[in-house]
Amino acid sequence: MRVLVISIVVLAIAVIVGDRIAVVLAQNEIGRQIAAEYKLTNDPSVDIGGFPFLTQALGGSYRDIDIRVGDWTDKKITVRDLDVALTDLSASLSDLMDKRTSNIVAATATATAVIPYDTVQSFAPSGVKSIAYGADGLRITGTFSMEGIPVPATVIVTVAPTDEGIQVTPVSAQSTAGGPKIPLGPLRKSLAFTIPLQGLPLGAKLTTIQPSADGLHLTAVAHNVRFSDLPMRTS
Repeated sequence: MRVLVISIVVLAIAVIVGDRIAVVLAQNEIGRQIAAEYKLTNDPSVDIGGFPFLTQALGGSYRDIDIRVGDWTDKKITVRDLDVALTDLSASLSDLMDKRTSNIVAATATATAVIPYDTVQSFAPSGVKSIAYGADGLRITGTFSMEGIPVPATVIVTVAPTDEGIQVTPVSAQSTAGGPKIPLGPLRKSLAFTIPLQGLPLGAKLTTIQPSADGLHLTAVAHNVRFSDLPMRTS
């Protein structure tokens, strides 16, 4: 009986070890393919959730896959801490082994990332000296023209996703020297600007933008992602 128990334990360990080796190999291969598609300097970190992995692989269905890319650049805009979470991914083992994407589909792809404020400022109009997040919201400070007169001011702005990218819109302004609030009319056109980031990898479209101390925290979502429909990056 003791020999039988030991044999069962050894077999269970062998199965677990084999499963873990298989999942590591799969994660590494996914990382290499994503790095090649998006011309990344380093392979992203990939974590295939669920246990055992081999059961998922044989069934062609994966509950969740987390991809941690790090820095990612698109159209001269670099974001930090890019993570992509895939849920309910369908992919047969033969398709994965032969690197065929025609039948690979993810129910949902959710991407999160951070745009630092120095990147935001690079798209701001001239006169903007700094962009920071405070208790009263996202603040832009600088010197702006009011009826041809340069006025040092702090402007509170909002950010929102649009078809063109991230729209920055002034909502209130205060002279740095104090006094009453500055009328927004003269500032709206000169201070409103767009950061031309329309989405994140895997076709995910921006859904929410949350200012924070370290930058704009982005969330982008795509549904029914067919990998064969994704355009290959050329630059």
